[in-house]
Amino acid sequence: MHNTLLRWGRGVLGAWGAWWQVLLIGAEIVVLSLSPSSYDDPEERHAIMAHLYRASAPLLTWFLVLSALVSLVLIRIVVATALSYGLSQYALEVLVRTLVLELIPLYAALFVAVRYTMPESQRIRRLLSDEHRRGLRRPRQQLLRLDMLPRALAGVFSVLLLAALSCFIALVLTYLNVYGFSPWALADYNRSVGSVFSPAVSLIFGLKTLFFSLAVAFVPMAASAQPDAGGGFARRSDITEFARLLSVILLLEVVSLMGNYY
Repeated sequence: MHNTLLRWGRGVLGAWGAWWQVLLIGAEIVVLSLSPSSYDDPEERHAIMAHLYRASAPLLTWFLVLSALVSLVLIRIVVATALSYGLSQYALEVLVRTLVLELIPLYAALFVAVRYTMPESQRIRRLLSDEHRRGLRRPRQQLLRLDMLPRALAGVFSVLLLAALSCFIALVLTYLNVYGFSPWALADYNRSVGSVFSPAVSLIFGLKTLFFSLAVAFVPMAASAQPDAGGGFARRSDITEFARLLSVILLLEVVSLMGNYY
């Protein structure tokens, strides 16, 4: 019993330390991103712009193609099901609520995490491991400004950009599948979509997407800078880091669902 309680206590302390590291580094990155001095150096501005490009441009084409295919399949399923049950008047609202409000921000965040922020966090950890083996230790402020800040800003920007473009494509595909190529239904379509995006729903949708992007940017970056028990920076399992990030995203999703429907 003593050994079990000891292991449980160490696990709780380790989890608390990991989450405290996420909050601390996230707060420091937010402060740096809002500080004008972070953009005074031309090299730092160039590094930020380079990471913004790397986090968005290579992912843009494939993500939009996959998003359009997934959206088209879901739209056809919902429209066909609604027609078969005589509930076609509810198909548009169901599509907007499920596809635009819930699914697109979720898989945009996961896509950016898998393709950019998690590989970049492993790259930072390898850099810290090499410096640790050589007996070097950079100042924390330098690590935050030169390595973490550009990647975190790029992750936030990429999630917001991909989610916005994917939502636009999903709305266009929804219109084409429901009304066809006729322009005469635009007024009714705008009225129906606008009725879904009430002020409260729009606010929750914007905050959810923003916090998704912050989680994708901060959680992997914080994990990359957390030393092991021996003070080193050995490679960590991608599954473990992804599970930690997924738990944060699912928590945010549950909170947003409670805000929208309760």
